[in-house]
Formats: sequence, structure tokens, C-alpha cells
Amino acid sequence: MTLYDPQALVRHITQEIGRLTAHLASAEPAEAAQVLAQVLAPEGILDEVTDLMAAGSRFARDCATVGALPAEVWLAIGRAANELAAVSNDLAEHTEDLHRLARPPVVVGIPPVASPLVARRHR
Repeated sequence: MTLYDPQALVRHITQEIGRLTAHLASAEPAEAAQVLAQVLAPEGILDEVTDLMAAGSRFARDCATVGALPAEVWLAIGRAANELAAVSNDLAEHTEDLHRLARPPVVVGIPPVASPLVARRHR
């Protein structure tokens, strides 16, 4: 028995991704970089969507083998899953650059120097 409505879940996730997209479009660079790094990270949104498409490809394959779907549907979904996986792997190489941009810059200053006005007590 399903405890949730899958179509409602898809609508909710779609809306949330839309909200995240709108936020990303107006975010400061450091915050946008942080969001993108999380999206591209292993087990991030892109990996999860890739896994979803891979599961869809297996479903379409099973349907195609019994004639319920044309083989072209299976091939198209499988190609999409494979391409997403390739893109995800390519982008994963750049997450460290995004993390670097998300970190506040380190300000290297002049070390403090004792002021000549400081009186020292001798004991």
C-alpha cells in the first residue's frame, strides 16, 4: 500500500526546484556557488534525478520487452539516463571550485604591532 501520492510528490518536488531556481537566479555569488555545489555533490539533486531516470529506463525496458511500450521509448529514456550520468560525472569535478567560491575570502592583514603608548609594569 502506498502511503503517499506519487503525482503529488512529483508536483511538490517540481515546485521546490522551481523555487530553488528562482532563488539561485538572485542569490549572491557565494550563496549561489554553495547551492550549486550541493546540487552537484554526490547524492545531490543531479545524482538523484539521474537515479530516477535510470529507474525509469528499467521500467521502460520491462514494458518494451512485453510490448507495452515501443522500444524507442526505452531507448530514449535510457539515453537520457546515460547522458545525465555523464554530465553529472563531468560536473562533479568542479564542486571543489564551487566550494572555494562559497567560502569567505581569507583576509591577510599586517600582524598587530605593539603600540609605543603601552606602558608595561615591571615586577
